Amino acid sequence: MLGAVLRQVVGGLEEVPEEIVEAYKDQKQVIDGRGPRLSDIVKMLQKTASMKRTFICIDALDECVARHRVEILDSLNQIQRVSPGTRMFITGRPHVEAEVGKRLSGRGTALRITPRRDDIISFLHRRLDRDISPEAMDSSPKADILKKIPEDVSEM
Repeated sequence: MLGAVLRQVVGGLEEVPEEIVEAYKDQKQVIDGRGPRLSDIVKMLQKTASMKRTFICIDALDECVARHRVEILDSLNQIQRVSPGTRMFITGRPHVEAEVGKRLSGRGTALRITPRRDDIISFLHRRLDRDISPEAMDSSPKADILKKIPEDVSEM
């Protein structure tokens, strides 16, 4: 994931820093030409984020395997320590909020966004009205959808 972030950050630079070019050349010569290690990627992100204002967005962090989530958050913390101007936007379900706060040393603000039942129902009505084969569904499944989905979504 952080390798993809690095690729995007470098893509926004006018010139790729020589250290990054060399790191990738070195790794091509390793057996199977593996990519740089996580620690190398973090150093490269620290360097590039120090050169240019950087925004890192990570969506659905809660869907990441717990072990990898720890590595990502610790890496983001290292980047932010060296490049405090780096801004991060991380989304995830409430159960990862404490972990994010702890791993990023409390440098952040949590904002809870919860769907309103009326908004969900309105969205579902619009989607069901755009159905290209409305005859395929009578009122019973439609009523079930309008009842069940808002209940399930409110728990997320």
